[in-house]
Amino acid sequence: MKIDKIKKQLFAHRGIHNNIDIPENSIPAFKKAISKNIPIELDIHILKDNTLVVFHDDNLKRMTKIDKNIRDYTYPELEKITLLNTKYKIPTLKEVLKLVDGKVLLLIELKNDHRVNTMCEELCKQLDNYKGEFIIQSFYPNIINWFKKNKPEYIRGLLIMKNYKNKFVRLLFKTNILINYCSPDFLSVSKKLLETPRIKKIRSKGTPILTWTIKDKKEISKLKDEADSLISNTI
Repeated sequence: MKIDKIKKQLFAHRGIHNNIDIPENSIPAFKKAISKNIPIELDIHILKDNTLVVFHDDNLKRMTKIDKNIRDYTYPELEKITLLNTKYKIPTLKEVLKLVDGKVLLLIELKNDHRVNTMCEELCKQLDNYKGEFIIQSFYPNIINWFKKNKPEYIRGLLIMKNYKNKFVRLLFKTNILINYCSPDFLSVSKKLLETPRIKKIRSKGTPILTWTIKDKKEISKLKDEADSLISNTI
């Protein structure tokens, strides 16, 4: 896939969901995006048994009311749990890839730097057999660097937020040190960073800029020319 394919896209953030009867990162949320031919952004974690599952938070509490970390489960344990007040379960990445089957572009975010080698290797096993188009992204430069070394053909992006809790990390992200280290093909930045001279300069030199999370149609209209693609909760 050519890098230009990721431009002028409007990604459904965690699928098209309302977190009432259609939970985020769920099979019905992805089915709805596919029915509208909308590219999908989703998140993955690795479980104790090396299963890759589609879920955003490190902790299950917000989406399941169970105050435990997702990484501490095996999939047979996790599949007994439902999302919010629905019947829907946390899907495996394998289930989602089978469902999407190349119908729309996927933006896959690797959510943490827990067991990086295993997580990335397991992801590659699935993506190497996947016939559809996809790009990957992560907040963690070490993950993006892993793909730079091991799967340079994958289109990869570094996520950047406005404020980091760790002062040292915050200082690093104000420079290009981490960008140079992992050589991302694109940057995925908080919408608060779009107007900064640094991000504008990077974009002017040809690096595609994705931005998140767009909350409504007014923001879509406002920001569509300030970034190359938008990741939105409103479709």
